[in-house]
Amino acid sequence: MINANIYTIGTILEFKKEHPCGSKNWKVLKTGVDYKLECVGCQRVIIVPRIELKKKVKKVIQETS
Repeated sequence: MINANIYTIGTILEFKKEHPCGSKNWKVLKTGVDYKLECVGCQRVIIVPRIELKKKVKKVIQETS
């Protein structure tokens, strides 16, 4: 099972569904109870609750150390 607590700032995530711009990849900008994410395609910023993020993420594309 995917654990949303392990995502760090700068990590690139792939969502199950496409954003309207056509990209599925999102970059983590802020972590905590809510995650602030930026679309890699159009730079749109969204805030997603941690529980919702677990459902949306398909896989981790690039992790930061």
